[in-house]
Amino acid sequence: MKKRWYRRFLVIVLLFGIFVGGGLSIQSVNRLYLKEEVSSQTVSNDLLIPGGMPIGIYMETDGVMVLGTETIEGADGLQYEPAKHLVKEGDYIVGVNEQPVSNKKELLEIVKHLTKEEVILKVRRSKEVIEVKIRPVKVTEKEYKLGIWIRDNAQGLGTITFLTGNSEFGALGHGIHDVDTNELLDITNGTLYETSIKDIQKGKSGNPGGMEGIIVYNRYNVLGKISKNTESGIYGTVDKIGSLFSEQTPMEIGKKEEIQTGEAMIRCAVDGAVKDYEVKITKIDLFCKEINKGIVLEVTDPELLELTGGIVQGMSGSPIIQNGKIVGAVTHVFVQDATKGYGIFIENMLSLIHI
Repeated sequence: MKKRWYRRFLVIVLLFGIFVGGGLSIQSVNRLYLKEEVSSQTVSNDLLIPGGMPIGIYMETDGVMVLGTETIEGADGLQYEPAKHLVKEGDYIVGVNEQPVSNKKELLEIVKHLTKEEVILKVRRSKEVIEVKIRPVKVTEKEYKLGIWIRDNAQGLGTITFLTGNSEFGALGHGIHDVDTNELLDITNGTLYETSIKDIQKGKSGNPGGMEGIIVYNRYNVLGKISKNTESGIYGTVDKIGSLFSEQTPMEIGKKEEIQTGEAMIRCAVDGAVKDYEVKITKIDLFCKEINKGIVLEVTDPELLELTGGIVQGMSGSPIIQNGKIVGAVTHVFVQDATKGYGIFIENMLSLIHI
């Protein structure tokens, strides 16, 4: 049986695979306003403000995502699986009996008041919307169930990659997939939050490790909005630019053809401060079939190896810098060798920012 996931206001998580108190966060916001403001309007189209800072992420799905079906016991003591073969993992429920549904709460409220022997679910499957008829199971005198496991949000921690002159950001370098179905999540909206790294589980062979952070999901910690979740990263706009980019200098965009094997840097904040760490680019695949694996790199910096063991979950989105230009972002770690991983070309991230 799949484990239920509930939204929490205080979440301590390891990153996707892929997540301090309110008073502390409020004080932090007040202090950041005293710093000199960074204006994205001063950045030209040929420049990006590099990231490397950790961010808290919360996203709501576009409809209610189906994780699977289950067998339930009816009031008569018999076993039923009413939704089997009718809905599939990765489907999105967007309506019930002509009533639109946008989240789990709305769906559960409708199911709670079912009186008919048959319900019609409006389901989005890939790009097609279909209608599915299901007979709910009566489990008590006043309660019916459909036997469907569902989810309507995702939460986590990652690294922001860049900010454009239009206050638009790119982060992660890869999409956020559901942990149960591995499907890329369709989202309606999302929010960026302030976070801080509290602990790091070092990577080792067979265990990539991860960054642990604390995120308080309240309005005081909101940094911006998430509008898109794609295979090349998440995108949106930053409202509190000074909170994230106050000490960052705009940098030129490095094209794919300019990248060379050899020395480079990645920028991240694994010890609480944004720093550059030495890496070696070992392979460049300009025609890679996977959009976020065109660069292969190896961590060589002794300090980073001591702190993390290499690349850990949570570092996805860390900018890759070579010859003073931002050329890509870290996306994946090799499970059997935490010192090595993949990266995405920055051009690939930028190509999807306005789609």
